[in-house]
Amino acid sequence: MTPERVAVIVNGNAKQVTEDLVDMLEEIIRSGDLFVSRSLEEGQDIARRIVEGNYPTVLTGGGDGTFTQMVTWICKEAKRQRKDPPRFGLLRLGTGNAIAWVLGAQNQGGRGVAVDLGRLHSQGGSRKLRLVEVNGVMTPFAGFGVDAMALQDYADMKVQLAKVPGLKRLAASGLAYGLSIGLKSMPKVLMQSRGHVRIYNEGDDAVRLGIDGQPVGAPIAQDELIFDGPFRGVLLSTIPYWGFGARIFPFAEEREDRFNLRIVDIGSVDVAWNIRAIWKGTYRDDRVHDFLCERVRLEFEGPTALEIGGDPVGTYRVATGSLAEPIDVVDYYAPPPVRQKGG
Repeated sequence: MTPERVAVIVNGNAKQVTEDLVDMLEEIIRSGDLFVSRSLEEGQDIARRIVEGNYPTVLTGGGDGTFTQMVTWICKEAKRQRKDPPRFGLLRLGTGNAIAWVLGAQNQGGRGVAVDLGRLHSQGGSRKLRLVEVNGVMTPFAGFGVDAMALQDYADMKVQLAKVPGLKRLAASGLAYGLSIGLKSMPKVLMQSRGHVRIYNEGDDAVRLGIDGQPVGAPIAQDELIFDGPFRGVLLSTIPYWGFGARIFPFAEEREDRFNLRIVDIGSVDVAWNIRAIWKGTYRDDRVHDFLCERVRLEFEGPTALEIGGDPVGTYRVATGSLAEPIDVVDYYAPPPVRQKGG
């Protein structure tokens, strides 16, 4: 049986995407099926060519941000051309890689990419993956406030470590993330005042969760106020992971028809003291508010930093988040398809 065509899109700006890696990929993949994107314009053009080429499977090579961008562009282009979007997968070439933890693409670096490409047809099953659409971008997770600030601090820390001889290899590690949190983000949280947000339900009934994850109170109807108060972080997600295996969203998979809205108002001292429980997703506190929502409108009192799929994207006063149509994904945890005899 001839394997189906697979398009591979790599982020040419990712640190792990070297000329050697591109050469290796060209040896594995048909030359016309490898796409290297180095700008937004190139990425959007590649999305058009992918849809026109009717590829059944598309793999992105980079971090969660690369996956998020390409999925959004390709799905929008497919809708414009009145076609079904392809199945998506991930080659782990970025840092953090929350989606890699969800889909089982755990082989990092050039050799790992080759292994995952080999696993695609023999071990790669398929399933649906839910996403949340934030300001028009389809993503597994997004965050306002301290979340976006922490990711920007981590990006800055990677650049700084990469310039120091002997420390370059640590730039894309969990240690670098820990250093950025301790040396950059936490001091900022101590010095900065909290923001204030009003969040309205614009979809079907929203559900408030107690600290045990169980529904509490009456459902929140459309147009009603979900939350009005101070925050340090406002997070939206359809997957449990935030990056490096941290289960920041323990209730993200409670319902197929809702995403997890999480408002966090704990300080840096609380984070440092409870980091292990936070990482495992077992931390509970009255200042962490969880809701299951279909669509929300967020109104901030001042410009608030936003990250989408792990990439800082600027500041906003008003934003929307809604559950998007699920996409088909390559999932190495799912059983592979059964091949028919003689197929």
